[in-house]
Amino acid sequence: MSDLRGRFLKSVSLAVLVGLGAVSAAQADYFERINTYPVYKTLPEGADKATETVAEIIYASKDGRTLAFTDSPGDSIVFVNAANPLNIQPTARVDLGGEPTSVAVGEKAAYAGVNTSEDFINASGHLAVIALNEMGVTAKCDAKGQPDSVAISPDGKFVAIAIENERDEDLNDGVIPQMPAGHLAVFDLDENGVPTNCDAVRIVDLTGFADVAPTDPEPEFVSINSQNQAVVTLQENNHIAIVDLASGDVVANFSAGAATAENVPVKKARMSDASGSSENVLREPDAVAWIDDERFVTANEGDYEGGSRGFTIWSAKGDVLFDSGNQMEHLGMSHGHYPAKRAHKKGTEPEGVAVGTFGGETLIFVNSERGNFVAVYKDTGGAPEFVQFLPTHVGPEGLLAIPSRDLFVVANEVDSAEDNVRSHISLYKFGADAPSYPSVVSDRDPEKGAPIGWGAISALAADPSDANKLFAVSDSFYDDARIYTMDISSKPAMITSYVTVTGFDQERLDLEGIAIAKDGGFWLASEGHPKNEREHLLLKVGTDGVISEQITLPQSLIDQAKRFSFEGVTEFEMNGQTLVAVAVQREWNDDPKGHTKIAIYNPADKSWGFVHYPLDAPKSAAGGWVGLSEIVSLGEGDFAVLERDNKGGEDAAIKQITVISLKDVVPAAHGETLPVLKKRYAMDILPAMAEGKGWVLDKPEGLAITADGHLILVTDNDGVDDAPGETQLINLGPASRLN
Repeated sequence: MSDLRGRFLKSVSLAVLVGLGAVSAAQADYFERINTYPVYKTLPEGADKATETVAEIIYASKDGRTLAFTDSPGDSIVFVNAANPLNIQPTARVDLGGEPTSVAVGEKAAYAGVNTSEDFINASGHLAVIALNEMGVTAKCDAKGQPDSVAISPDGKFVAIAIENERDEDLNDGVIPQMPAGHLAVFDLDENGVPTNCDAVRIVDLTGFADVAPTDPEPEFVSINSQNQAVVTLQENNHIAIVDLASGDVVANFSAGAATAENVPVKKARMSDASGSSENVLREPDAVAWIDDERFVTANEGDYEGGSRGFTIWSAKGDVLFDSGNQMEHLGMSHGHYPAKRAHKKGTEPEGVAVGTFGGETLIFVNSERGNFVAVYKDTGGAPEFVQFLPTHVGPEGLLAIPSRDLFVVANEVDSAEDNVRSHISLYKFGADAPSYPSVVSDRDPEKGAPIGWGAISALAADPSDANKLFAVSDSFYDDARIYTMDISSKPAMITSYVTVTGFDQERLDLEGIAIAKDGGFWLASEGHPKNEREHLLLKVGTDGVISEQITLPQSLIDQAKRFSFEGVTEFEMNGQTLVAVAVQREWNDDPKGHTKIAIYNPADKSWGFVHYPLDAPKSAAGGWVGLSEIVSLGEGDFAVLERDNKGGEDAAIKQITVISLKDVVPAAHGETLPVLKKRYAMDILPAMAEGKGWVLDKPEGLAITADGHLILVTDNDGVDDAPGETQLINLGPASRLN
């Protein structure tokens, strides 16, 4: 075993692969996701479950047992009881009569920024004070503009609001200045948490400081330390200010400067390759959090012209103590969480930060809004050490550390019932011996100085002579079609290399199946798409990725085709012949309702035969469809078939493996009556997919049986495109369980 490989296994982290310092298992505990709670469960009784709900900014009560978060579509602050984090219960929805932008919780009240602006010029908003004992609004204090972030001081004496007065991105191409200017609003609280200056907010003028549009400061985020100093990010102005809240004086201000991320994806292409560098890009920080009274950390999301794809640790004097450079980008690439569509813009787009002390160590949490993950770092006083990669749901926004309860919480804001994506709050418990995620990472690409980019794994095949080697393919989400080699001898499994598939006659392949060919190389199944001029192809491919044969279906069948076609593929022996079986996902125009085809190809005479597979009817109350994702030979004419519905989360109902046989079945030519297979239910894979306590993924896509007889399942993460981004590689146990 190489030294690099050994260090990787010892640290149980990706740190050594991306040039980060690793925290060994002997030095630190880890977080384990324990619950994923859909926001739609907080809707009033009788409300349509499909109603848009959002969890954006989240905060906890002093005892950590109640969580409060903003739901902007509902114009509400939502309170939930998290006394038992495994069984979240809705407590109240407080209607604010306007859009909540942020919330903070004190001893006796919660404080919400409420945007009531008519337009970008007539900016208005207020601070809503919500009594915790009554769960009602007791005061509305004019903030003199459109609020963004809200923070309460640790001693409960001040509430500070970043009044952004955001710009109109359609006006003058979004270029600032655009009046009115923003400011910091400060409210003084009495011992009962009531603002004493509700009718006369203290305004801290932030104009005249920034090099970028100094007349138009746009405060984005605010955080307060124990000295009652507020650090304020002026995102579009690429500037940071520190305000003494007692006096209202700006005690320091400085440019956020620029940063470089080398060897990262930058091309406008659907790939997560290290195609270049993001050089000297304005940081334009979004969220900010104090680490202690002298240092703070920013997430450099960018908004106007910048976004340096990382995070920065600063001194209160404005010194850059550490910049993450390409680390967030490389973490996304190596874990299959890279948002390739955003490569030419802001990449993983770090947006939120939080700080908390767990196990005696100060930890820094940084989220990737587009990559759907949180990177956990240990504060060392110098360069922080990477500890753990946490998967989130779609669009992580608010981060919340609750050290008193060993909890970490993420608010995930993206919500669309139509697209099978729902807003969630995700809870993680500190104290696990080892991280359960990821199940797959990638090794470094020595030619590109970065991890091998991957994602959208859509099929698996096992090396017949090496129990620790799998092959996988990615689908048409990416511009290039690839065959990956995966080493599963350790946890997580590691993608060690890949080849790009070349030599095809259409613009793009959509690889959905891979099988080992007995005479060398692979069989690949490429799903067609009539509207996109992609053919339904069975491909014979060498180990170098070069296609030697492109095999099409009979024209009479192509004329009956629909969008959902070739999925799994497997080679098998029967009656002295080497044959190839291809699973078609869903019924076509010539199929009886509820039946799809298994296509059988004979390489010897280049003929096709077909049989019908009876699909289960959808069981989800949300409807949807059921189709096939994979087929694997079990030998002697028997096959394992992966059958699933297209639903995720609580609506997921059918994720199963069935067994079929061709022993006494004669496939028919297209146009003839096709024999209908008998299937036997063999395994429900839903429990295994739900073990990670996240949103149940809708796409189990690949299935393989290793050389030593283990059944391995993989899910497709859709390239992190309106999808959680998780890839689950699951050992389902001995394949003999299918008998």
